[in-house]
Amino acid sequence: MCKPKYFLIFFLLLAGVMVEAQDCYWQQRVNYHMDVDMNVTTNRFTGKQKLEYWNNSPDTLDRVFYHLYWNAFQPGSMMDERSKRQGTIFFGDKPDWDPRVKDRISHLKPDEVGYQKVQSLTMNGAPQKYEVQGTILIVRLSKPILPKQKVTFDMNFEAQVPLQIRRSGRDNPDTKVRYSMSQWYPKICEYDREGWHPTPYVGREFYGVWGNFSVNITIDKNYILGGTGYLTNANQIGYGYEATGTKVNRPAGDRLTWKFVAPEVHDFMWAADPGFIHQTKKVRAGLTLHLLYKPAKATPEKWEQILTNAAKALPYIEKTFGAYPYKQYSFITGGDGGMEYPMATLLASPGAWLHEWMHEWFYGRLATNESMYPWMDEGSANYADARVTNWLHGDTARFPQGDSYKSYFSIVKSGKEEPLSTHADHFNTNRAYSVASYSKGAIFLEQLGYIVGAPVRDRIFLNYYNQWKFKHPNADALIRVAEKTSGAKLDWYKEFWISSTKTIDYAIDSLWEEGGKTKIRLRNDGLMPMPVDFVLTFKDGSKEMHNVPLDLMYSAKPKESDAFAKWITYKPWPWTNKYYTVETSHRLADITVGEIDPSQRMADVNRANNKIELKY
Repeated sequence: MCKPKYFLIFFLLLAGVMVEAQDCYWQQRVNYHMDVDMNVTTNRFTGKQKLEYWNNSPDTLDRVFYHLYWNAFQPGSMMDERSKRQGTIFFGDKPDWDPRVKDRISHLKPDEVGYQKVQSLTMNGAPQKYEVQGTILIVRLSKPILPKQKVTFDMNFEAQVPLQIRRSGRDNPDTKVRYSMSQWYPKICEYDREGWHPTPYVGREFYGVWGNFSVNITIDKNYILGGTGYLTNANQIGYGYEATGTKVNRPAGDRLTWKFVAPEVHDFMWAADPGFIHQTKKVRAGLTLHLLYKPAKATPEKWEQILTNAAKALPYIEKTFGAYPYKQYSFITGGDGGMEYPMATLLASPGAWLHEWMHEWFYGRLATNESMYPWMDEGSANYADARVTNWLHGDTARFPQGDSYKSYFSIVKSGKEEPLSTHADHFNTNRAYSVASYSKGAIFLEQLGYIVGAPVRDRIFLNYYNQWKFKHPNADALIRVAEKTSGAKLDWYKEFWISSTKTIDYAIDSLWEEGGKTKIRLRNDGLMPMPVDFVLTFKDGSKEMHNVPLDLMYSAKPKESDAFAKWITYKPWPWTNKYYTVETSHRLADITVGEIDPSQRMADVNRANNKIELKY
């Protein structure tokens, strides 16, 4: 919250005056309480929602917005029209549309579509006027919400669960799961320093307000549930949730009410199926991992291996990316691929478990606006997935670069790359979005280690996480933490890598002997400047690192490795200059190899001119 601070400023020979300054950080706050009654025959449910909303901003709000995500699953919706449009764009002989969606929405029948209908809405007991615009509910308030004011919205709503199309829905033919209940409730839009974010549900990514959830779900007694939050009536429910040695005491009747609470989250997901197999693994005091699976697309052994691998990986994950603060996490069969939610993930198959789990550190805890900065979530999860996968296989020293770099080089070659700063729904092609957000976003982090040093980059991870968890950071927040941790200026890196599609291309231009020394001239053929690691290998097997900082850094990378006989740091290379010359006291005949960035962490689009081998 912004709390005024007053400072008394004295001017010579003048009276003192009081000046107000403000800490500029604030964020809104919510408490949801929802009661849901699910009819598994009609695939419809009714809901009552009480929403406590704190306006912690300095602004007066005369309207609010809610997401009605399931309205996207109707013929003619924005998602439908956008998806059909993507089918007319081709990469080679393949249409650009999402194969899970294609034109399926346009063929949904009335009992297969999704919808969320608000039946009544009050604020502090007073009825409010509202209108629906696609997937957004617009509420024009009878009285404005003042700064620092709390109000309570009460809503009655009903919904129909759509046939499984994208992320949420029912009766997925692949997973055989009845209900994947994500984006299922009217969700108030985020209001932050950039204003309201009533982002229509066109294709991807979410943004929500931090708060607490209390959700009661009444459903047929034979259904087993899992999802966000803690089950508070576990001993009445059973199905593997009850305390060890406890006799389950289910109430009479053919229905059960599952009662969940979830503290400090920005969304709530659940899934339900009569055939779920529920297993748990307590990994330490106060943390239990849950697995709810149906072995439709994989053997039970492959599903159950998730718990073993997750328990093994967690100490390394927390050491590298930050501590997990909740008491549970659930891996659940459902959805249409893999999709992350606070404290839980939906998985169509077990192979994506780690990528989706790593989202818990980025989407789940940092909760950047994914629509505006999808690379900060998807790219970070991709990077973390690769790091942890390597660790599980016994290698902590490197990031497996192949797939991310290959994808990036491919989109550059195609001429269809778009900047990382593009809004998630505004990419012209799905492929450009995927490569930018997943691959180029992951490269951002690996390349950051190249610029400031991998150990420094890892300290940046932890500092960023600890400073910004539960706070919705943006790209500037990440860069500022990186600058404070490394001592380097890095705004140029954000500008070139995120806001442009300029590419990196450094080359060895020429080498010669002069005055008993060997000189090597390097050349910049690209439009994005970078610091340069240039390594010389000699006949005796020794190596020299010639590190040339970029002038815009106002800093130099510290020595990263003891593999070099010498680590030589040069004066900065001005980004406007095409050439830079380094030198060694070794004779030309002593050199066997000269190479720019042998670690291949720099995303140089033409690595063919990075290396020279001298054979005598």
